[in-house]
Amino acid sequence: MSLTTKKALAASLKKLLEKTTLDKITVKDIVQDCEVNRQTFYYHFQDVYALLEWIFVNEATKVISNNKTYDTWQQGFLQAFQYVEQNKTLVVNAYHSIGREHLERYLYDVVYKLLIDVVNEKAEGMRVSEVDKQFIADFYKYAFVGLMLEWIRTGMKERPEDTIDKLSKLITGDIHRALLKYEQ
Repeated sequence: MSLTTKKALAASLKKLLEKTTLDKITVKDIVQDCEVNRQTFYYHFQDVYALLEWIFVNEATKVISNNKTYDTWQQGFLQAFQYVEQNKTLVVNAYHSIGREHLERYLYDVVYKLLIDVVNEKAEGMRVSEVDKQFIADFYKYAFVGLMLEWIRTGMKERPEDTIDKLSKLITGDIHRALLKYEQ
């Protein structure tokens, strides 16, 4: 029942985001649309931003969960772009509101999880400290998320496949070369 209620609240927020930005949506708006009371909302979420974060974590994380290896990272990142594109109104309205921090934090978290697995895979058999592997994953995380945020900011005009193709050409082999520079 709890998951069903969360999904219903999420559907209501997504529906409301089709019409307005996140900072203009209240808990009252969501519970009215969902036909539950405020107490039900607050039983599950602290505020509207917590609900937004739950949506991102529960929907989009599934998108890349099976693509966290060196050979499949492009597919995982492409699927993240496609999720954003398929949920354009939700993402754009979150991006253009004070909820942007939640969107950015979500993207950084998801991309880091993808990249740290890739870095660890490529570092197998090498003597590279965890701190250095985390630094490499962070470096690429900021580049990848920066590209995605700029794509969102400029209206998502470029096809995700084109962006991933350019990115793949640019960094093929770079993670391994970076690890070699940090090998002890």
